[in-house]
Amino acid sequence: MTTGQKTVITPVRDLDAAKALYTELLGVQPAVDEPYYVGFEVAGQHFGLDPNGHKSGMTAPVGFWTVDDITKAVESLVARGAEVVQDVTEVGGTRRVAKLKDADGNVFGVLQD
Repeated sequence: MTTGQKTVITPVRDLDAAKALYTELLGVQPAVDEPYYVGFEVAGQHFGLDPNGHKSGMTAPVGFWTVDDITKAVESLVARGAEVVQDVTEVGGTRRVAKLKDADGNVFGVLQD
């Protein structure tokens, strides 16, 4: 169902300050640097900063599992007890994401490119 957890998105309130901090920590410049999102590519992973994350209910970093068919994945996960936190949403180009939570309240994401 998945090809791995390759993306982690962190909600931030001050995008410029977070960008400066994580640029220093990661040692690379952002691959995506927009007012609505900053993303880094590091060691085969994508790490993103979302200034709108808190508004959409994010309270901590969320790991996203890459899937081939996001609609089918969400349906299958819901059938097994997951609850949708954010419906499938197009976030740029051909990328689609959804957030769910398990029975213990742990939030996770699925992503399709």
